[in-house]
Amino acid sequence: MTATPSNIPDKPALEGLEAKWEEVWENQGTYRFNREDATREDVYSIDTPPPTASGSLHIGHVFSYTHTDVIARYKRMQGKRVFYPMGWDDNGLPTERRVQNYYGVRCDPSLPYVANFEPPQRGGEGKSIKAADQQPISRQNFIELCLELSQEDEKSFEDLWRQLGLSVDWQQTYRTIDDNSRRASQLGFIRNIERGEAYQDMAPTLWDVTFRTAVAQAELEDREQPGAYHRIAFHAEDRDIHIETTRPELLPACVALVAHPDDERYQPYFGKTVRTPLFDVEVPVLPHQLAQPDKGSGIAMICTFGDVTDVIWWRELKLPNRSILGEDGRIIAEMPDAITSETGKAVFAEMAGKTVFSAKKVVVDALTESGELEGEIKQITHPVKFFEKGDKPLEIVSTRQWYVKNGANDEQLRAKLLEHGKDLKFWPDFMRVRYENWVEGLSGDWLISRQRFFGVPIPVWYPIDAEGTVQYDAPILPAEDQLPVDPSSDAPAGYEESQRGQAGGFLGEVDVMDTWMTSSLTPQLVGGWERDEELFKLVYPFDLRPQGQDIIRTWLFSTLLRSELEEHTLPWRNATLSGFIVDPDRKKMSKSKGNVVTPAGLLDQHGSDAVRYWAATSRLGTDAAFDPQRPTQMKIGRRLAIKVLNAAKLVLGFDAEGAGVESITNPLDLAMLAELRRVVETATASLDEYNHARALEAAESFFWTFCDDYLELVKDRAYNATDAESRRSAVAAMRLATSVLLRLFAPVIPFATEEVWSWWQEGSVHAAAWPQATELPEGGDHAVLSLASEALISIRGAKTAEKVSQKTPILNVTVEAPAEQLEQLRGFVADLQAVGRIEALEFATGEALTVRDITLGEPPQKK
Repeated sequence: MTATPSNIPDKPALEGLEAKWEEVWENQGTYRFNREDATREDVYSIDTPPPTASGSLHIGHVFSYTHTDVIARYKRMQGKRVFYPMGWDDNGLPTERRVQNYYGVRCDPSLPYVANFEPPQRGGEGKSIKAADQQPISRQNFIELCLELSQEDEKSFEDLWRQLGLSVDWQQTYRTIDDNSRRASQLGFIRNIERGEAYQDMAPTLWDVTFRTAVAQAELEDREQPGAYHRIAFHAEDRDIHIETTRPELLPACVALVAHPDDERYQPYFGKTVRTPLFDVEVPVLPHQLAQPDKGSGIAMICTFGDVTDVIWWRELKLPNRSILGEDGRIIAEMPDAITSETGKAVFAEMAGKTVFSAKKVVVDALTESGELEGEIKQITHPVKFFEKGDKPLEIVSTRQWYVKNGANDEQLRAKLLEHGKDLKFWPDFMRVRYENWVEGLSGDWLISRQRFFGVPIPVWYPIDAEGTVQYDAPILPAEDQLPVDPSSDAPAGYEESQRGQAGGFLGEVDVMDTWMTSSLTPQLVGGWERDEELFKLVYPFDLRPQGQDIIRTWLFSTLLRSELEEHTLPWRNATLSGFIVDPDRKKMSKSKGNVVTPAGLLDQHGSDAVRYWAATSRLGTDAAFDPQRPTQMKIGRRLAIKVLNAAKLVLGFDAEGAGVESITNPLDLAMLAELRRVVETATASLDEYNHARALEAAESFFWTFCDDYLELVKDRAYNATDAESRRSAVAAMRLATSVLLRLFAPVIPFATEEVWSWWQEGSVHAAAWPQATELPEGGDHAVLSLASEALISIRGAKTAEKVSQKTPILNVTVEAPAEQLEQLRGFVADLQAVGRIEALEFATGEALTVRDITLGEPPQKK
């Protein structure tokens, strides 16, 4: 034990600690990953979520990233070499939309590149600017602006993460659009093609008409929307058959009616045909298990395509394709060949070029006039599929797209993915079923091509034959050493740029990959896959994948899929799933709801340790309500951090000369350390199970007992120069407990603990060893500490009941307790008398600890 430190501030404070210690940690490389002479067993690797670099971080990011940082710090203190990188997800639609609003531009790939382009505006969200008023610019100019703005966002994100105290190795960062990420993404995709896991297909595709891009199953969300049922008559030989539909505008795309095989109402019509209203097209009536007898009239029309069920029916019943919707969401001009009646042609001609809303009015008016619309239109509210980032309902159009097999149509692959789901440790375990439900519910392979601009280009070209026909079925792939490539501007090997689009030449793919095709390779991107073999062996498979529960179906699943296809192994051993942040009304915080809280002001107001404390009090998988007007937990966290500073100042102020661990002999001191031993064991076991909340609760509960009861009981003894042995026991116990507590708290409140550690210890607390129960001397009875606290509370309570100051002396008092407790009380009677200012203390045997027969002296005079 050292003597009293000389560098303790007169008034310790939290203000300024973030800037002070962040600079020290960076300069000293406290969190730097050291791979020298490391083995895989030495390393703990984290596949950190790359936040979308578009706009600003919100309080939910602080919440979940703190959970991960607590574990990173814990593992580092356990002696692991922690590989803790940070990435930025800066390609995709969010960045494109932000760039459009921020700079007042939109991408037009037909335009030429303009050197030194200056956008019409810089700054502001530009939400009032309509797309038509945004300045069209070339794809290359647009991408340059995307890179510029995302880089600015990433710098502000890094500053906030540093202020929060994330123990990231800032030398291990990546962008999902940088050269390494583009190379790895394209390399993985080429190998998918070569192994037969990636393929092209002309098929019905979920389509966002606003963004003009295909959408994958994982990107869907249902939103309640107003609609209306229209009861429409189809004409059979002997009667009219009525269907009820919310999409009458798709009548010209109708290819069949369908009813449940067991529905007796329609069994006589199976295999026969009916004629469509208005358009007079003959379509079959067919049975299928997915038809719902209790919905509407029990029989539905199959159109190409109104929803995903139409696609299933169309595929399984082998029906013709009469698509009438274009990629802009309007009715195409080309009429289906099946429409031959003059009335049908006239109605379709009036529909052509209109939006689905306007086309619906045309059809409903025509049905009303023809008498084929029966009864009143019934208004309803129903779930409609949207792209999760879109503003308009999705449509289904037939397009040529790239897909990656995901187990939807491959039972062997699906079984392997489910097996991996069982092998992966989910924390909490109940999240596992969400993964299993997603895999079992897959209805189609992963559509990975996007008709966007800012993303990783799909690395293929297509040869054009002598007649000028593009050979989509014979794509040209780049060599691996050519990567990364952009087929829209690079020519394939063996061709000249002048041959682009020419007969006998080539056509470059202009689509980009779904952003998840890059994000699904984050273990590979940061782990040095196909770039740094030594690093990859040290970190892969990763130890931890932390993420949100809402992207199990996207990020977790897609990463696991890509790892299975490439490595035939799990990409990580553990997955931790954070809950959501909800507002006081228990609604999930999101930008679309307008209830998001940004964290910068909270960090400035309460301090980073306080905000981290708030986050760490919530368990994984549990939603946390947050009211910025009543940040109770943050205030508690700030109080804890301040108390750590002040309690340590008190403890370190005592003369510690000669006070080593061997000096701890007093029963109360040993009892306190025995209880601390239990706390260390609980906290360690909890963090081993990724339960940071329970670890914090155990340490915090003990800490307040330590401050409020134990320190009060022993501080007079610690000042006492006449009984050197008792004084040394108290001081040594206090210092040992403080060292252990600082290390227990270090993962949660890193700034306050580092500040205190620097007062009396060498190096960083975050590089110190995690406390072990074996550090604490044996021989104590933890029950004695509880008894001492109870006795102290009783003495204080007696004075409070008399409405006198706690400094009021007690002339005499009787403490009654069971015989066993009386024996324990005698072990710290001097401490109890000192803190209670008791002149005469008598013991009596009784059933429970009580204080009686108290005689108070004169209260101290106020000066």
